[in-house]
Amino acid sequence: QGQLVESGGGLVQAGGSLRLSCRAPRMITSVFNPLSMAWYRQAPGKQRELVASITSRRETTYEDSVKGRFSIYRDNSRKTVYLQMNNLQPDDSAVYFCNTIERNIDWGQGTQVTVWGQGTQVTVSS
Repeated sequence: QGQLVESGGGLVQAGGSLRLSCRAPRMITSVFNPLSMAWYRQAPGKQRELVASITSRRETTYEDSVKGRFSIYRDNSRKTVYLQMNNLQPDDSAVYFCNTIERNIDWGQGTQVTVWGQGTQVTVSS
C-alpha cells in the first residue's frame, strides 16, 4: 500500500456528485497534520493540474472551473483529505490524485471520475 490511497471515484451523470477520499495510512499523524495537501486531476492527453488545496490551518484554494462546485476538507484524526464534488460536468472527467502542494510524495494510483452528459433527445419521424 502506498503512502497515499485515493478512492471514491466512479461513473456519474452530469449534475451528480461524488466524494473522493485520500488516506495516508502509512503516515504518522504528526507528519500528516502540518502538510498542505491538494487534489490534482489528469485527463487523457492533458497535463496533471491542481484542482484544490488545503493547508494545515484549513485555508483552501480552488481552480477557477471548480469554484462553487467542489469543496476540499480534511480530517486529521483519520489522516484523510476529502474532495466533495457537486454539479459534476463532463469536463471534470479525469483520474484524480492527491499529494502535497509540493508534490513530494510518491503518487498513488488515483481514482477515476467519469461524468457523462445528460444526452440529447433525438426524434425520428416518417
